[in-house]
Amino acid sequence: MHIILGLLGTIVSILILFSRLADAGIDLGGLNPFLWYRRRKWRKTCQGNPLFTITSPMDATAILMVAVVKADGDMTKEDKSNLLSIFETDFNLTNKEAAGLLVSSVYLLRDGAELRRKVSKFLEPSRGSFSEEQAQSAMTLISCAAGLPEERHENATELLEQVEMLLAPKPVMQNVW
Repeated sequence: MHIILGLLGTIVSILILFSRLADAGIDLGGLNPFLWYRRRKWRKTCQGNPLFTITSPMDATAILMVAVVKADGDMTKEDKSNLLSIFETDFNLTNKEAAGLLVSSVYLLRDGAELRRKVSKFLEPSRGSFSEEQAQSAMTLISCAAGLPEERHENATELLEQVEMLLAPKPVMQNVW
């Protein structure tokens, strides 16, 4: 009996100690690895760059088109009108929707340096959503937005090569006996 009373006394003392530590601002719940993982995942979602959470193939293609156009600096009026006409014809958007897509793409992209460094991370959430036809169309639209090959900036050419490497269909390996 005296062993049980000693054990209960120890348990109560430990619980009171934890309560006093919590009152003093020291939370031992932060040592929980599952809680830490959930908090870290939520923090990355809320405080991370929204550019890397794009899941729609159309939005990803629009951002890549704007990135290719802005690779050599700022966009000109002709570049903007060219992008708007592509958005309206190929994405079947109204004039207002195309302008909204352009504005949101420019806002998310900012200067485009981070996208050029992390193209694979940008395409990771949306790559599975691209069908083979959409991937081919996206590569065509992005190269069309970049302009003629001899007039392209080196940043635009490098970005195009990265996108083509990531969106190109994977060759099917055939087993040879």
